[in-house]
Amino acid sequence: MKAIMVKAIRISKTGGPEVMDYVDVEVGDPGPGEVRIRHAACGLNFIDVYFRTGLYPQPLPGGLGQEAAGVIEAVGEGVTHVKVGDRVSYATRPNGAYSEARVMPAAFLITLPDSISFDTAAAMTLQGLTAQYLFRRTFPLRGGETILFHAAAGGVGLIASQWARALGVTMIGTVSSAEKAALATAAGCTHVINYKTENFVERVREITGGKGVPVVYDSIGKDTFIGSLDCLAPLGTMVSFGNASGAVPPFSLNELASRGSLTITRPSLPSYISTRADLDAAAADLFQMVDSKKITIEINQRYALKDVGQAHADLEARKTTGSTVLIP
Repeated sequence: MKAIMVKAIRISKTGGPEVMDYVDVEVGDPGPGEVRIRHAACGLNFIDVYFRTGLYPQPLPGGLGQEAAGVIEAVGEGVTHVKVGDRVSYATRPNGAYSEARVMPAAFLITLPDSISFDTAAAMTLQGLTAQYLFRRTFPLRGGETILFHAAAGGVGLIASQWARALGVTMIGTVSSAEKAALATAAGCTHVINYKTENFVERVREITGGKGVPVVYDSIGKDTFIGSLDCLAPLGTMVSFGNASGAVPPFSLNELASRGSLTITRPSLPSYISTRADLDAAAADLFQMVDSKKITIEINQRYALKDVGQAHADLEARKTTGSTVLIP
């Protein structure tokens, strides 16, 4: 089978949305352990911005995107868990999901149930698996806890709001507008704080009667880090899983001791799905929550792949809510 030409996004340098080029690339046959997948939809995630700006380094020139869903067109030698024609999704490196088709390792493809559309899969695989590991493994929630979750109207945040409600967890969420507050409340967030007009530390203390929360899930980074620590009860856990406002600057471990022997962790999805067994278990948990209607995936923005520059600009300007998909 000869190589095919497809459209894809490539960057040759790091920078703003303008560094992304919509170009023709050649895609060959899959090698051992690989597949070629034809994408129906690609996911947009803040981690893509980190690679585009250079916060997370990668070899250049290179692709962007870690999440997509589509149909397998060809399989390489040794691939047995998926076959040609299978509907699959993924949320993993190497980058390159922003494309019409690609060759990639088969190891971490997820076979989609018929009930999950390509758009939904591309919108929820990375964000849904992130919510899954945060709530099930990083700081396991059993129900009855009161937690703080930043960016409650984002893709992960709206999934987390619904998951918290299903678990019987009281979720305090932060947002940046009244519109986003309404979305988070509708999704199941118990208390919503607009950090543009309210001091979120004072509000968390007020809501918890001065006690603080046992865990904070923070994907914002620099702008909320110290405030998040101030929201924790003694022996609480700070889960810093993103850098939307910039990387957290160096800090003294005494910041943890002085607030009551806090614990901090910086998790990322690849560590939690590094084995086939872990990936299958996490995906099954996520699919069960969606199939049971406990979680609805909100796709609030769709862009053509060629318009990815506008999609990134809107994402960085906090103009998006819920999940966003790119259509090749």
